[in-house]
Amino acid sequence: MKTLTKIFFALLLGATLVHAAAFSKDAKFRTTTVHITADKPLTTGSNTVVVTIKKNGKLIDDANIALKAFMPAMPGMPAMSSKANAKNLGNGKYKATLNLAMSGTWQLHIFITPKEGKRSRVKTTLNF
Repeated sequence: MKTLTKIFFALLLGATLVHAAAFSKDAKFRTTTVHITADKPLTTGSNTVVVTIKKNGKLIDDANIALKAFMPAMPGMPAMSSKANAKNLGNGKYKATLNLAMSGTWQLHIFITPKEGKRSRVKTTLNF
């Protein structure tokens, strides 16, 4: 009986770890690609994401990055949004914290302002 209990808890732990996989998503606009990751799945509340940005296949390491997540108004519910300026981690990686008020589909706009050149925006969605 003890062996059966140990096997059950081992399977339960394994299933929990598989279910709690990290978040990862790619987005693209023209020649700019953004890889979005999080150490844990997105949830209601505070979420720290890391974005890796490439333009024409080269890492963008000298830009100001701003993120805006929003959910439009729906019947009986006001519009919601969260904005954050990302911190440059080097190597084309930027870290930001977004506060997502509820689960559902959020629009995410990533604004990229390089030291030289034109500002661009990459759009995608976050679902959780």
